[in-house]
Amino acid sequence: MSDKPSRTVSDRLQAIDWTDDAAAFRHAHSRALLMREYLRRAALWAQAYGAEESWPFFDIAEHVDADITTPPKVAEELEQLLKDLAPASLRTTCRAAVRWSALRDAHRDLPADLPDPYEPLLLMYERGGGYYLEEYLDLNGVMIPLRDMESNISAAPFVTLAPTTLDALDAEGEMTYFAKISDGYPRHSPRGIVRRRVEDEGQTHDEAFTRHLRWEPTEYLRLYDLGHNDIDHVRITEIEAAAFIESLVQKLTATS
Repeated sequence: MSDKPSRTVSDRLQAIDWTDDAAAFRHAHSRALLMREYLRRAALWAQAYGAEESWPFFDIAEHVDADITTPPKVAEELEQLLKDLAPASLRTTCRAAVRWSALRDAHRDLPADLPDPYEPLLLMYERGGGYYLEEYLDLNGVMIPLRDMESNISAAPFVTLAPTTLDALDAEGEMTYFAKISDGYPRHSPRGIVRRRVEDEGQTHDEAFTRHLRWEPTEYLRLYDLGHNDIDHVRITEIEAAAFIESLVQKLTATS
């Protein structure tokens, strides 16, 4: 078994600035989605391997193959990093993510219908550090409810983990997304998407995600309210917006 997979994940953890609160606030929206996706995936693995009592922040490899270990040199370096990190559950997941990479390298027969549990969490860490667990999950920029395992299993999957997509979901303020629909362009494959972003001071920005792969100002929602409704729209979730963004990025990248 190669040390390379464990080393790769350990190096990712070592490169994180765990005290970068500015990044945590800047990426608050994407970090919340990534944490929710980790909770969903971890719940699926806990259910599959009878580890319900260990969920949510646990070492999945321990329940799949307890004989899998982290290479000693990698484990030693990782412990040097973790001694200054909190809470304990964060340290557990970091060890678990490194061990998971060793498990995947040793076992090519893992269930194909279960997604990589730790990748969303690693991405969340890389976008602003860790979290604190009290009554809510505090991600240093946004707070989300933990909820129970059953609720997380039934949550909508968030599978669009590309950096471009994650970056497009991050902006200041509260955001409401809409899909522009018409004949031949249903909700799941709209003509385009727009969002209304309201900053803390109450300032409102209407923006459309364009073929330039960025959000640009739009008059669509204002004109619609005035009766210019040739193209209709429907409110959608952040996850649906992410799917459109990633689809557009892939389409334009393929044709460029």
